[in-house]
Amino acid sequence: MDAQSFATVFSHIDEYWSGFFRTLITSLAALVMSFILGFTIASLRVSGVKPLAFCARWYVEFLRNTPLLVQIFFLYYALPQLHIGFLNLSGFQAGMLGLTFYTAAYIAEIVRAGIQSVPKGQMEAARSSGLSYYQAMVFIILPQAFRIVIPPLGSQFINLVKNSAVLTFFAGYDLMYVADSLQGSTGQVFPVYILAGVFYLILTIPLSILVNFLERKLLV
Repeated sequence: MDAQSFATVFSHIDEYWSGFFRTLITSLAALVMSFILGFTIASLRVSGVKPLAFCARWYVEFLRNTPLLVQIFFLYYALPQLHIGFLNLSGFQAGMLGLTFYTAAYIAEIVRAGIQSVPKGQMEAARSSGLSYYQAMVFIILPQAFRIVIPPLGSQFINLVKNSAVLTFFAGYDLMYVADSLQGSTGQVFPVYILAGVFYLILTIPLSILVNFLERKLLV
């Protein structure tokens, strides 16, 4: 590894940026979808309706206790065997859905724990003042729970960005795919993966700073 090795890799910096932005867009899309899905599952778990809570619990247990790679392989290779049109997913679709389903399971548990950490008296007081269950959740319980779950949610979002590297196996053109391709075409190993790590840090460090900022602003 010498200066010439780094110069060779830096000559492909545009390809890194292309992979960087594709990884960024994919992560943001998966982040939004996993948050919505995770929030919905958490709501089902604390709804008090036993069949819904049972299904939500098993969704979480199954997704959290099986590897992400296995889940995406199932979506990409197994579902098309059913010969149902809309289940024939592209590599990108399978990767995106796998990331979403997997991350949503963790977010659901984080949000559920946050909701249940709010004293029950808060809900009882809200209901006794005339609010419906939905209004009490939206205006009283969730704002308090949100402050509690910011740190673990931030960690989970950072994990999502790092987990997006699995798209290399299915969709391609993400940051890790670019690094692997350059490693093969240039023969350089250390500079290629060091630069890939730097680009991942460009993605995750601002997110860490944002989470810390929100934590300081919102925690009482």
